[in-house]
Amino acid sequence: MKFSTRASALIGATTFTLGSLSPAFAGELPTATPIKHLVVIFGENVSFDHYFATYPNATNPEGEPPFVAKKKTPLVNNLANNNLLTNNPNLNSANGAGATDPFRLDRTQAASADQNHGYTAEQQAEDNGAADLFPLYTGHGTQGGVGAFGTTGQVMGYYDGNTVTAMWHYAQRFAMDDNAFTDTYGPSTPGAIEVVSGQTNGLALVKSNASSYYVPDGQGGYTLMGDVDPGNDVCASATNTGAMQGTNIGDLLNAQGISWGGFMGGFDLSVQNANGSTGCTRSTTSAVTGVDENDYIPHHAWFQYYQSTSNPTHARPNSVKSIGHTLIPGTKTVDPANHEYDINDFFAAVSAGNYPAVSYLKAPAFQDAHPGYSDPLDEQAFVANVVNFLQQNSQWKDTAVIVTYDDSDGWYDHQYITPTSPSFSAADELNGTGVCGSGTPGNGIGGLPVQGRCGPGVRVPFFVISPYANVNYVSHTRISQASVVRFIEDNWLGGQRIGGGSFDATTGSIMDMFDFSQAHMSRLYIDPQSGEVTN
Repeated sequence: MKFSTRASALIGATTFTLGSLSPAFAGELPTATPIKHLVVIFGENVSFDHYFATYPNATNPEGEPPFVAKKKTPLVNNLANNNLLTNNPNLNSANGAGATDPFRLDRTQAASADQNHGYTAEQQAEDNGAADLFPLYTGHGTQGGVGAFGTTGQVMGYYDGNTVTAMWHYAQRFAMDDNAFTDTYGPSTPGAIEVVSGQTNGLALVKSNASSYYVPDGQGGYTLMGDVDPGNDVCASATNTGAMQGTNIGDLLNAQGISWGGFMGGFDLSVQNANGSTGCTRSTTSAVTGVDENDYIPHHAWFQYYQSTSNPTHARPNSVKSIGHTLIPGTKTVDPANHEYDINDFFAAVSAGNYPAVSYLKAPAFQDAHPGYSDPLDEQAFVANVVNFLQQNSQWKDTAVIVTYDDSDGWYDHQYITPTSPSFSAADELNGTGVCGSGTPGNGIGGLPVQGRCGPGVRVPFFVISPYANVNYVSHTRISQASVVRFIEDNWLGGQRIGGGSFDATTGSIMDMFDFSQAHMSRLYIDPQSGEVTN
């Protein structure tokens, strides 16, 4: 990848030693647990209460897929169990016309507005821990919407098991955590970086005519806190792009010769969709939202920000056998795809018996759940199709699927957490102008305290779907996006950490969501359209 002179000087050279010249099958690799394959489905823009405000009790109106909870379903920390469905603190005059209690959204309201989920706006909505200014600072309404749905009060809306039906069934059959947070406040790109590195410090400006996506870190560098496309990706913006210094989990896996891949909808630029679109603007129109959106969104592309793990031209792998591997099998030649693939390549590789040890999946945009162009019904179809597919594979017996999200989209969630990573930049507003938390900011990639990483941010859903997942289990362990990195490190890398201030060293573990003493091999198949169980 070629960067500007300034960016190249900042990035330097990332070096690592291949652990093996011959690609190993994931099932042959030593692991700390029985899990040999991890699949991370990384969705977009959902807060925990937005999907689970009343779990496990659904309204069950006529004409919507019914949901009836299993007996002895554990309590979760949600709106219903905290008496926040009425007399909510957001029903106050400061929120103007958007002041409202939380309210149920039905399936006809699956196409919602995109809320404000900026680093500063989310802090302002939390209002020093009162969590009472969401309509004012993060709320957006849908034009022509009835009642609060048409005002900034839409941010208080939530779905239940009659709309996010598949997600509620996965929670019933497998395990979820009700104490999972974004590592920092802010939108998609910081979340995408956190889930692969636990570190948003070390941004290099490749092309920049705006400053809305970064802050000076106080040590002569920058911290990422907004959305920006990855530098020199052929599909990236012509005006603003950035790159990340430091190390990601792909670097650590490469060093040990462990197969892995980032699989994104729309990444293969040679494919033509049914509507004739192709290349960087290959697109799909959602039947739910009616929006035609490009399948590939560069600022969601986790590994494209790092010189060591990027595929800036979207080069295709040498063959299906090469998918997941640094070298073309049987050679000492580096595969041109460099671990970055299309979502279709994931299905092809698994079907061919070349199932990577670690796979990060991003749906085509219309199915990624991002309000404004996607929705929970399209998201449900993608997740169900992936999980149904994996359960039919012989390697399901040692697979774990994590489903979690990059940010909350600004949707209301009641659970405020006092920052453990404070920041005092011009973008911080949680506890006053220029203040988010107290104490000393955490270290950045250079080992010194840096600004712009205030967190934890907002709560998001987090599931583990696996034969080894605890059944109908709710974990209350405090975890974050970096907990995904930690699990990979603990399972495949002997507990090695990324270093350089990565949150992988301080975040919680997801191990209590598993029961490794026994595998529950019964499958749970979900209808992708209705979200109902089909077996």
